[in-house]
Amino acid sequence: MAQQADVNAEIMEELTEVFRHAAFIGGPAVAEFETAYANFLGSRHCVGVANGTDALELALRAAGVGAGDEVIIPANTFIATAEAASRIGAVPVPVDVDPDYLLIDPEAVAAAVSARTRAIVPVHLFGQTAFVERLIPIASASAAVIVEDAAQSQGATRFGRSAGTLGLAAGTSFYPGKNLGAAGDAGAVVTDDSAVATRVRTLSSHGSLRKYEHDVVGFNSRLDAVQAVVLRAKLAKLQTWNLMRRAAAERYSHLLADVPGVELPREAPGNVDVWHLYVVRVPDRDAVLAALQAAGIQAGVHYPVPVHLSGAYAGPGMREGSFPVTEEAAGRILSLPLFPHITAAQQERVAGALSTAMSRR
Repeated sequence: MAQQADVNAEIMEELTEVFRHAAFIGGPAVAEFETAYANFLGSRHCVGVANGTDALELALRAAGVGAGDEVIIPANTFIATAEAASRIGAVPVPVDVDPDYLLIDPEAVAAAVSARTRAIVPVHLFGQTAFVERLIPIASASAAVIVEDAAQSQGATRFGRSAGTLGLAAGTSFYPGKNLGAAGDAGAVVTDDSAVATRVRTLSSHGSLRKYEHDVVGFNSRLDAVQAVVLRAKLAKLQTWNLMRRAAAERYSHLLADVPGVELPREAPGNVDVWHLYVVRVPDRDAVLAALQAAGIQAGVHYPVPVHLSGAYAGPGMREGSFPVTEEAAGRILSLPLFPHITAAQQERVAGALSTAMSRR
């Protein structure tokens, strides 16, 4: 609500223009946001689409990934990362994550590469940036492409470069809860490759760049003008909001530094994180979560069931014990409330409730 108040006047003025001109699909509002977001990241192209899952699928399709190809993903991710590969007939291949930051483990990626590997999808989880520079040689040696899942990292950087600009292309989500959130579902593909951008734009508009000329089989996944207006207004505030998130994360780390049993998140060297989530690790997580929720604290878990243990991906090689770091983390991770306008008093209340819950274990 506080974020909405920051931009409400501008949004309402722009929406009036959209409705006056009935430019709901495409049009100036979408083009202006695409240009602004590409500039924000330092990318040459941005193509707005309907949601983050479509963005990943379209990026993979545009990169040439197809049926039967293998796509390496981290086991510790939202299921949409796997779905994007499955929806084009490719085979998602989960690998484990590193124990410190819970990001895709480059050594595990190298071990999983096969003759069928066509893409590697690092997920910039929790507002961090994955170690893409260590994946690039692996991808090059196997003739694979890197397609980033940048749904949680708008504004994050690694060694000064924006998450989403480190591979061939990236898919991002503007789901309302993201650092840059729309007023509904929305997403985008960013890339420096003009041919990839053109393919994404073609595929996302029924395989057509010109009305009634359908060169390939595509589908309908376009960013609408209403969402573009909301996103353009919020984008102007994003850097400030991300700084507010960083300050809130630092405050949590100070408040929780001496709470026994709480493992705090850390920022990897070379990263500037945007703290989409502040994720601690605790023993007896479910009991601690229940205690926090009973105290009125809106804590959560991202994600309690790893991809390989979900019913959708059960099968050979997808059993308990396959990816021990991911599985151990899934039983201990706990996301504390964090948003740009959270107050020091609110964070002190969260920290106090967590300290109490830990002392009662």
